Amino acid sequence: MDTNFEKILEEYEQAKKDLQDPNFLANPDKLKKLSQQFGDLEEKAKVIEKLQKATKSLGEAQNTLDEQPDPELVILAEEEISIYTNKKAELDRELQKLMTDDNPMDKKDIIMEIRAGTGGDEAALFAAELFRLYSRYAEEKNWKTKIISSNRTGIGGFKEIIFEISGKNVYSNLKYESGVHRVQRIPDTEKSGRVHTSAATVAVLPEAEEVDIEIKTEDIKIDVFRAGGHGGQSVNTTDSAVRITHLPTNIVATCQDEKSQQQNRIKAMQVLRSRLLAFEEEKKHKERSDTRKTQIGSGDRSEKIRTYNFPQDRVTDHRIKKNFSQIDSIIDGNIQKIIDSLKEKDKS
Repeated sequence: MDTNFEKILEEYEQAKKDLQDPNFLANPDKLKKLSQQFGDLEEKAKVIEKLQKATKSLGEAQNTLDEQPDPELVILAEEEISIYTNKKAELDRELQKLMTDDNPMDKKDIIMEIRAGTGGDEAALFAAELFRLYSRYAEEKNWKTKIISSNRTGIGGFKEIIFEISGKNVYSNLKYESGVHRVQRIPDTEKSGRVHTSAATVAVLPEAEEVDIEIKTEDIKIDVFRAGGHGGQSVNTTDSAVRITHLPTNIVATCQDEKSQQQNRIKAMQVLRSRLLAFEEEKKHKERSDTRKTQIGSGDRSEKIRTYNFPQDRVTDHRIKKNFSQIDSIIDGNIQKIIDSLKEKDKS
């Protein structure tokens, strides 16, 4: 058997044992990482086991053909050889895909940031709709969504919302969503019936753990201030809001949703780590993309990537120059067909 296959099966069995180990069960961070590793190994191990069975059956059929003088059994053996040869080829392709797509970043959870752009109240409402879109998509994939920080408007929109999505292969599916999303429609507040164009920016950050990004104490500046509500109204009488600045890169993370300063600090550090990891990944991506003709999923937040045109029932992804109909369904979270098209283009 291929030594790589043996190693995967050994790691799979070890991960299975570790999941029963009280030391792992008592540590949420270790358990989360191990569970993700186990899920990835299990997928590969199952294909390897099927491949081993197909290979064994093919060998047995070949032996029967070589040793059997009975014409009827020879015909049966030839049929089995054809079946198991095709099956083995299919499993080889499936396993090859699992091995070549093995990008550690793709397995990560994400922090998603949505901010209202041009368009005032309509842009804030669109930002809220995008949050709902991704929440619905996550729900369909059995992922978990948790709000980290938000800045609401009085009419139900968001000036900004930052949230975490955790589950299996989250980043691999949503990494293409970074950029400027435009919406063209007649707002409810528009009396003359004119179509308005508004925008919101989306950033998708692979969630970083402490082992991914080292942040030195001397490299950060922490400010505390009083949290504010709609229109700047004070909602807290203590300095519970936290702003953390990473001095070498000038990247800033702020959190004020929690009543506890300590909780806001933990959340702000979570966001800061992910922004720093995304910053480093974007630099690497740009270096790699210099040699590529296709540029999908660059992570450039200033790039206009998609337009949602309600009057014409059309969603256009500008990177692949492709239109999609049934806009109401897409806004309701049914974006897998768009994601699949982006993945396919990114491979070309």
